[in-house]
Parts: sequence; C-alpha cells; structure tokens
Amino acid sequence: MSSHSTPTLEDVLSEAERLPAEDQRMLADILRSRQIEAWRAETSAAARQDVADFKAGKLKPEPIEDIIARLNRPE
Repeated sequence: MSSHSTPTLEDVLSEAERLPAEDQRMLADILRSRQIEAWRAETSAAARQDVADFKAGKLKPEPIEDIIARLNRPE
C-alpha cells in the first residue's frame, strides 16, 4: 500500500487481518459504534427537518391506514 494513495478496501482488510484478535474485535466495535453514531446523526437531522416542515405547514396529514400500508409494502 503506497503512502500517497488512498487505500482500497482490500488493503484495509489485509492490514486488519494482521492485527491480533483482540484488536480486530476492538476495531469492529469502533466501526460499529461510528456507524450507529452516523445513523443517529442522520436520523436526528431528518427529524429536525420534518418538525420544521410540519411547523411551516409543508406536511399534509395522512390516514394511518395509508401509512401502515406503505410501511408493510416490500421494498
């Protein structure tokens, strides 16, 4: 891996595999934690925007049946 180029996923995985097992577990925990924190930040930002849109009258009420049907639809 060159010091001047961006490492590839394969480079990172190869380096991680050279770590002791405990360090690998710690790395996995750190990555998982950061992923959760990023999801929380995105969700919080979206919720703030939704509240602002609601207060500004940009959202329309929907029947609960429509919302449930949309949630139950396969992706």
